[in-house]
Amino acid sequence: MSGFLGVPIDAAYHLVALFASSLTPLLGGLAAAAAIVGFTMAMRLLLLPLSYRATRGMAAQARMATLVQGLQKRYAGQPDRLQRELAALYQTEGTSMFAGCLPLLVQWPAFSVLSLLFRSPQVGGAPNTLLTHHLFAAPLAGYWLGGAGPLSAQGAVFAGLFALLAGIGWLSARMARRAGSPGAVPGTAAATGTGAASGTAAALVRLLPFATVAIAAFVPLAAGLYLAASTAWTLAERVVFGRLPAVRQAIDRRGPAG
Repeated sequence: MSGFLGVPIDAAYHLVALFASSLTPLLGGLAAAAAIVGFTMAMRLLLLPLSYRATRGMAAQARMATLVQGLQKRYAGQPDRLQRELAALYQTEGTSMFAGCLPLLVQWPAFSVLSLLFRSPQVGGAPNTLLTHHLFAAPLAGYWLGGAGPLSAQGAVFAGLFALLAGIGWLSARMARRAGSPGAVPGTAAATGTGAASGTAAALVRLLPFATVAIAAFVPLAAGLYLAASTAWTLAERVVFGRLPAVRQAIDRRGPAG
């Protein structure tokens, strides 16, 4: 593939191929699928500092939920004043209403590159050998509605992937509710201004894990594996970061920052 996408696709090809060749003696035909998981982990490791900051920001948002509701009630008829007060509150707390979304947005280029890689017959002027690999009965370059179709062995592999993504999404939503995230608190979205944006961001963070099921139905299986590995990583990050003192303090503190 030529153009500005050629370089990242070539780099992704060589990285995944290297992982696959290293894992073949151990995993045989599953090596390429495992290499995609390894590729995902490598991308997430690069984003680890950003993910930690986002987790702290989401913890601050959870602590701020009661304050946000109070401001919304106090300035219900003054949308401009409400917007200023909310902006000042987020600035004081050192976070933003979109704190939890940034790591997801940063990951999108890597997901797009991997999707394009498994749609490219050639990479760097040579045949794309990754297209010949399978996960059980499904080609890594295959689609849910392509090939043998959903009522086949290939379809069964995709069904397993969808079930895995839905399970991770359910666990993520449950963890968010238990943590008291803004998305789990009724009434945190104001009808106008910054409050509405805050509610939209919270809803996005809450629903995005389930949206991966729909996305996986229209991308190559390899990209669906990336989604599964990445969302599982995010879930593990929330568990681990939630046990760290800095995050726990942000969750446990009460009242406005002094």
